Amino acid sequence: MSEPVTVRILDRDYLIACEPSEREGLVSAAHLLDERMRDIRGDNRMAAIDRIAVMAALNLAHELLQSRNASVQRERQIDHTLGELNRKLDGLLAGAAQTVR
Repeated sequence: MSEPVTVRILDRDYLIACEPSEREGLVSAAHLLDERMRDIRGDNRMAAIDRIAVMAALNLAHELLQSRNASVQRERQIDHTLGELNRKLDGLLAGAAQTVR
């Protein structure tokens, strides 16, 4: 059952419904977003909050995509390495089977 959680982002409170099991993640995400928005706003207290929010969202989305791409590259490398190991093991097992005969 969802319950309301209040998060503070750029000195504004937002009431958001979430599952109790997701509360910690929501609070962490709000904290990260608050930090990013404050960094973007800097000393310019007159900057429009919607512009700051869009810039923060774009920065976070860019980082997410970079992380996903890095993950895909790691998975490809692991698959390649496992394939090489399997080929070597197959060769060793085939050689051992011929020796036993």
